[in-house]
Amino acid sequence: MDIDESRPIWLQLVDEFQRRVVAGTWQQGAKTPSVRELATELGVNPNTVQRALSETDRLGLTVPMRTSGRFVTEDETVIHTARATVAQETIDRFVVALAGIGMDRDEAISMLRSRWEAPTRGEDE
Repeated sequence: MDIDESRPIWLQLVDEFQRRVVAGTWQQGAKTPSVRELATELGVNPNTVQRALSETDRLGLTVPMRTSGRFVTEDETVIHTARATVAQETIDRFVVALAGIGMDRDEAISMLRSRWEAPTRGEDE
């Protein structure tokens, strides 16, 4: 994960953890990695990870179990809503970026359709 210095790290971690849930990287009902594991993986302070995880709990994406750790929600409605939110935010950034270079809607849709159908969709180039 690349850290954006213009935003608080804990908010970026909330976004990352949300993406992991909606993408299925963290599967429904599965135990999440521990605070220490995530802090090591991401190279951030454990307190920052804890703050972000507390927010994912508040959003309903994860559920802390007092003696067992933290688990991804099994509530499909919560996950579906989060997926829609992530998608909408991504679309908004896409539209703003393309409008910023003078691209019109039809041209953007055509390029998106072409890219979506490309065999390398979703892979790093």
